[in-house]
Amino acid sequence: MGKTYAYARVSAKDQNLQRQLSAFNAFGVDPRRIFCDKKSGKDFEREQYKKLISKLKKGDLLVIKSIDRLGRNYGKIIEEWKKITDKIGADVLVLDMPLLDTRTKSNTLVGKFVSDIVLQVLSFAAQNERENIRERQAEGIKAAKNKGVRFGRPSFIYSEEFLSVANAYREKRVKLSAALQTLGLKRDNFYYHLKKLKQFNG
Repeated sequence: MGKTYAYARVSAKDQNLQRQLSAFNAFGVDPRRIFCDKKSGKDFEREQYKKLISKLKKGDLLVIKSIDRLGRNYGKIIEEWKKITDKIGADVLVLDMPLLDTRTKSNTLVGKFVSDIVLQVLSFAAQNERENIRERQAEGIKAAKNKGVRFGRPSFIYSEEFLSVANAYREKRVKLSAALQTLGLKRDNFYYHLKKLKQFNG
């Protein structure tokens, strides 16, 4: 029987990994087999991820919380997924999306077909959200400059995850309680940064 590993990632050094680690603990992953990076998901040049891949063997299982924790580049996610499942021969389970569980791939052709489609859709969504965030930031900076606003580098660099959650909250796609839990922030702190972000974006 293969070993079970887990991989967690956040984009910035000041972000909290606890939500992902708690999910792995509940699943029963040995803490010694959990690998964590605090780095952007734009590519797979990450120290702990590389170390994890070097240990994965055929028959092992890799558990991740959500597909965007693996990465945010559509093409690279697909490429890395294929390397893990086809080249190495390990399985992958995405806790937030049970359909993405390659342990079922040998059972039915339909199961593998559905899994492949879900993977591609979610990978595309992860990259699309990242590009939308970058575009909104650029538009905000341009609008501020057009208004004659002068500003330097913000004292707080907002992570991709914060920007994504903040945008979802503003558009009423997530509730305040869910946003606070995801980011590990208190309500007053969250509102403070929402206001700062709005000022920064013009």
